[in-house]
Amino acid sequence: MNNETLLGNVMIDCDDEIKLQKFYSELLGWKRCELFSRPAICSSNGIVFLFIEEAEYVPPVWPEEHGKQQKQMHFDFQVDNLDNAVKKAEKLGAVKAKEQFGKNQFITMIDPAGHPFCLCKK
Repeated sequence: MNNETLLGNVMIDCDDEIKLQKFYSELLGWKRCELFSRPAICSSNGIVFLFIEEAEYVPPVWPEEHGKQQKQMHFDFQVDNLDNAVKKAEKLGAVKAKEQFGKNQFITMIDPAGHPFCLCKK
């Protein structure tokens, strides 16, 4: 018997759960679904992102600034073509972060709710 604890899903706070569900579904090509009465997306290998709209949501500031809302985590997505992935993310509503640290290895983007994420070369 395996007593290993498995990651069930990732809950993402935001100001518009349907908008963020649509953004990540289209960005990643994951299926839109619902789980625990929440909008969600599911990957083909079982990863689930759930989205929850918070009335007092404050987007994080990136890079971090003392006294401002900090990011709690961010995603790194591995992509075949970095330029194409950035263009797709921008078309879906993301913006490039003003400061970049990945040189030609990764690009930091900001999703429509203000969360930073990186598109990384495979």
